[in-house]
Amino acid sequence: MNKVALITGSTSGIGLGIAKAFAQKGYAIMFHGLEANGAEIAAEIGQKHGVQTAFSNANLLHATAIAQLVEDTVSQLGGIHVLVNNAGIQYVAPVSDFPEDRYEKIIAINMNASFYASKAAWPHFEEQHFGRIINISSVHGLRASEYKVAYVAAKHGVIGMTKVLAIEGANKNITANAICPGYVKTPLVEGQIADQAKAHQMSEEDVVQKVMLKKQAVKEFVPLQTLADMALLMADENNATITGTSFTADGGWSAQ
Repeated sequence: MNKVALITGSTSGIGLGIAKAFAQKGYAIMFHGLEANGAEIAAEIGQKHGVQTAFSNANLLHATAIAQLVEDTVSQLGGIHVLVNNAGIQYVAPVSDFPEDRYEKIIAINMNASFYASKAAWPHFEEQHFGRIINISSVHGLRASEYKVAYVAAKHGVIGMTKVLAIEGANKNITANAICPGYVKTPLVEGQIADQAKAHQMSEEDVVQKVMLKKQAVKEFVPLQTLADMALLMADENNATITGTSFTADGGWSAQ
């Protein structure tokens, strides 16, 4: 039986890039996201690579919905071997003006959902003596930036959680690792570039070089393929000793 991967937030951006790479390697994929055409995205990729796929729009704000997402993965695809906690949201504001409801949602989606999904998948991993948890953190899990208090707190928390999961899974062939990207040119980021260009009355190129990539030593966006390759490495059944680690792909941001 082919391995099964559940990838949250996989109908766009980083999650979609990882899902495509896993499908290409023969994994069955449970796609998840809020896009209206999510089911069509899943079916199209499944057909292209000859793998089984399914889709869910489970609300990650609720622990019960997350647990059901894991059970749906098992019932529809025959198991769960790899869990990629990728779904995330962002909001930017000074601490004094940061809306409390936005803070709570960012913590819930970016951090708490990773715990609930890992907890739900854990019994399946234990039973089969195999599990790979891959948490998409961020360079902001290692470094801070102004106006991102909720996001930075959540991403730091994900790295701490990853370490605990790795220790608890060490003798069960369950690994847990985090990927910490810098800026990746996703549709979401492309929208931010356009918005900031208008707000700062700058060209989009100046926004990229002088605002977004300012803290990176390498002034280039992180390629999606780089993150997908990292995730595939962590998912491999032969890599049980790669665990509890945060892999950075940040253009040298955290080296400074």
